[in-house]
Amino acid sequence: MPTWTTADIPDQTGKLVIITGGTGGLGLETALVLAERGAEVVLAARNPKKGVEAERLIRARHPSADVRFDLLDLADLTSVQAFADRYLTAGRPIDILANNAGVMALPRRQTTADGFEMQFGTNYLSHFALTGRLLPLLTAAGARVVQLSSMAHRGGRIRLDDLNYQTGYRPWPVYQQSKLAMLMFAIELQRRSDAYEWGLTSVAAHPGFARTDLIANGPADGNGLYAWASGVLALFASHSAADGALPTVMAAVVPDAAPGGYYGPQGWQEMKGPPGRAKIEPQALDIEVARRLWLESEQLTGVQYG
Repeated sequence: MPTWTTADIPDQTGKLVIITGGTGGLGLETALVLAERGAEVVLAARNPKKGVEAERLIRARHPSADVRFDLLDLADLTSVQAFADRYLTAGRPIDILANNAGVMALPRRQTTADGFEMQFGTNYLSHFALTGRLLPLLTAAGARVVQLSSMAHRGGRIRLDDLNYQTGYRPWPVYQQSKLAMLMFAIELQRRSDAYEWGLTSVAAHPGFARTDLIANGPADGNGLYAWASGVLALFASHSAADGALPTVMAAVVPDAAPGGYYGPQGWQEMKGPPGRAKIEPQALDIEVARRLWLESEQLTGVQYG
């Protein structure tokens, strides 16, 4: 099979794309590519200054880009609701929603404005709430919805008896749970779209080992063992943020995307390489756990689908 590149992206003119965390890292790289292909791109993030800088960068590279920043703090469900309400009021169908933003393996347990554990709340629950609130606009467009997962889902499990890790917090198991939850969300959203005829194509993607600031803002911040190991591994098994964004872009735009599918790099251990179909671990396919996670997510966020 030929290697898929940005040259294979269909024209995106007329499409409205929302990218959470679109002002930096993988989100910004995704925005750059889709704006170049003609999409109207919304950079949904929490820092207006970074939003201005990201807009300026995208327009510098692509002067005709249709791009704008819009405030969204994924650590606060009030902000999620306000963001969604603005778009529901406008009534414009959304063609692509890329739930990209996230935090990684925070050394100490922190909480969101709503009292959720920060990784689970920011990486997963907020995106569950955002997608649910935007559902009328997504169904109106027969949208593509992309959840950003991770290789870390392989070691994850859903701790249904304590999703917010009120006891026994450890950075990596909590991060792994959040990324497993994102993959399960993508698969379960497709099941429900099929059952209720929402017309969505729900997919997930992961970037492999991409060189972004995500690790620097998590456990690799400092001189610890993880930082050292990450640096060594990065020498031969990582790729750029631009390459790491390609699985998300592929999942968002290929016409024949597999409903409920998963995309990632095709190299060793899926750490780097051109994008293609990725491996889904068995725990992500557990229908009963997915159902219970969905119900718990509705209760925690107060957002009901359909």
